Amino acid sequence: MTQQKTWHDEHRESLSYSQRLADSVASGIGSWKFILLQTVFVLAWIGMNAVGFVYHWDIYPFILLNLLFRIEAAYIYPVIMMAQNRQNERDRMQAKANYQTNLEAKEEIEALQKKMNSIEVEKLDRIILMLEEAKINVKM
Repeated sequence: MTQQKTWHDEHRESLSYSQRLADSVASGIGSWKFILLQTVFVLAWIGMNAVGFVYHWDIYPFILLNLLFRIEAAYIYPVIMMAQNRQNERDRMQAKANYQTNLEAKEEIEALQKKMNSIEVEKLDRIILMLEEAKINVKM
């Protein structure tokens, strides 16, 4: 028995390498691990520059560190936007799949309702026939 692919599987398979990379980068950037690592990096940078009496490679107000953050933001923002656009695309695909499933369920329910109605009509016809036969038998 072959398992049918879900809309999510189909979407994942349709992504290019760069799209998958952008999604994984955006996922990593949005994690606590990234926040903690970046906090450790910033504290170490500031600490080494504050304690380093002889050689300061980035003097107060840490212009080089500020530049690094701006460069990071310049690259991270488009990657996050690409990931959000793909999330919107995934949401549209899921909504479309849900709509299709709902249509199929509606058709199936309508078919079952028609079948139930025909069974009910058939039962009522039999009851009426039995009553008419009983009425004829009582008259004789």
